[in-house]
Amino acid sequence: MIRFFRSSIIAFAFVAFGGAILAVDASGQNKIREITNRMDAHNKALSTMRAKVTMVKRNTQLGDSETTVGTAIYAKRPGKDALVRIDWQRPDESLAVVDGKYFMYRPRLNIVLTGSVKDAGKSKSSDQPKGTSALAFMNMSKAQLDANYEVALVTDNATLSNGVRTFHLRLTPKTRTSYKDAELWVDADGMPVQTRINENNNDSTTVLLTDLQKNVELRTSNFKIDWPKGTKVQKS
Repeated sequence: MIRFFRSSIIAFAFVAFGGAILAVDASGQNKIREITNRMDAHNKALSTMRAKVTMVKRNTQLGDSETTVGTAIYAKRPGKDALVRIDWQRPDESLAVVDGKYFMYRPRLNIVLTGSVKDAGKSKSSDQPKGTSALAFMNMSKAQLDANYEVALVTDNATLSNGVRTFHLRLTPKTRTSYKDAELWVDADGMPVQTRINENNNDSTTVLLTDLQKNVELRTSNFKIDWPKGTKVQKS
């Protein structure tokens, strides 16, 4: 699953505590291993999900932020990329990811933007779909996490805005990426319920999942966006 954002498409060997940076000791490494093992077990047990989504994009140069809310559904498919659909509100916009392609329907503009997920991941166009890195990390195995990121424990006792207690991890990419690092807030079950992507210019995108319903019945048709006849379909 590829990470999407409005302006770009989207994880240390140190622990942050009380504003200070401390070298990771053996116990810290054991705690990180425990958390990533929980994430891996959760990933294997999860087949489908429905949730509310809140995304906050912060622009450090302007000193402001933009909040978008919506709903998301997700379905794992053995041997294939996961199915994803996000229906955003204010502005009204729907995104579906199916078989390596995305479809972003913007009813107010009477247009559907479509293209390859792989190509979208390389683009910084404002026309690219916005979405959730939470779904990307949720579908990532422990082996993939270990292969792609240096993992640091920020704290094992973080509380989110909705009151959920979590582990807070910082992920630093092992290879060059379009962003600086990522942060994950993982609940006791091993579910990444909040993510933040920190870009090189210090802008950030935070995504929070709430009202989670796991392993619910979903059909392939639930991921198909229906748009009216006459809507312009444009390759992006």
